[in-house]
Amino acid sequence: METENSTVVTEFILLGLTQSQNIQLLVFVLILIFYLIILPGNFLIILTIRSDPGLTAPLYFFLGNLAFLDASYSFIVAPRMLADFFSEKKVISYKGCITQLFFLHFLGGGEGLLLVVMAFDRYIAICRPLYYSTVMNPRACRVLLLALWLGGFVHSIIQVALILRLPFCGPNRLDNFLCDVPQVIKLACTDTFVVELLIVFNSGLLTLLCFLGLLSSYAVILCHVHGSSSEGKNKAMSTCTTHVIIILLMFGPAIFIYTRPFRALPADKVVSFFHTVIFPLMNPVIYTLRNQEVKASMRRLLSRHVIC
Repeated sequence: METENSTVVTEFILLGLTQSQNIQLLVFVLILIFYLIILPGNFLIILTIRSDPGLTAPLYFFLGNLAFLDASYSFIVAPRMLADFFSEKKVISYKGCITQLFFLHFLGGGEGLLLVVMAFDRYIAICRPLYYSTVMNPRACRVLLLALWLGGFVHSIIQVALILRLPFCGPNRLDNFLCDVPQVIKLACTDTFVVELLIVFNSGLLTLLCFLGLLSSYAVILCHVHGSSSEGKNKAMSTCTTHVIIILLMFGPAIFIYTRPFRALPADKVVSFFHTVIFPLMNPVIYTLRNQEVKASMRRLLSRHVIC
């Protein structure tokens, strides 16, 4: 393929989530409700953790970063999707598409690694409590946070580099509401078999291995606390259940999207919608609703502001 052919496509046309006006209206209202209610809740979680001296444990440090990552992740797709509901022609430039794809995998990869770090934190806290203050000291937490951001960046750069090498010289209609690898790669004017394998390995296999590793780690934790006191067992069960729910919400759709060959399925759009718009806003809220310390601190923060 000639080099000049790779620059022919300068924009992509997004076909959107659905062509039904009624469903579009329903989705618009759903996203708007999530943005008006749950997104401020995520920022409230961050503010609560940063303002309460009693929430300085690594668990809350990572929870605050989870809320920040999820809030940031929700800005990648949802605002443009809301604007596109009022557009006859949903167009995104080639550079805009690559930028969206980069941040989608940068923040998504970072969040996946953050869930691994949170699982490690719970393992040390419950299974090796005598070593917890030594292993999970503030410096170690900052190093782990830097490592997961770096890991997300490397993961995303690999994705983008593989896409940038492909020539796009013909079709430019993406059958989705966002730019993501499975849809973009199919528009390339060349054989993409090798690139698809590399991307499945970089995204799908790593996602699946992280998912299985996380489930295994929480199984080990639950086995460890099986013979502990009722109070300790209940607290560990509550924490682990919450983490597993978030893991299922995060990794379930990602495994569906990235671990199979890039063939379009009817459920792809719906899974991508929940994966990129709904679940990121819900994750910190789900965790907070099951954490008594954060809820109590949040109530104190709100009551102080109401009194003032």
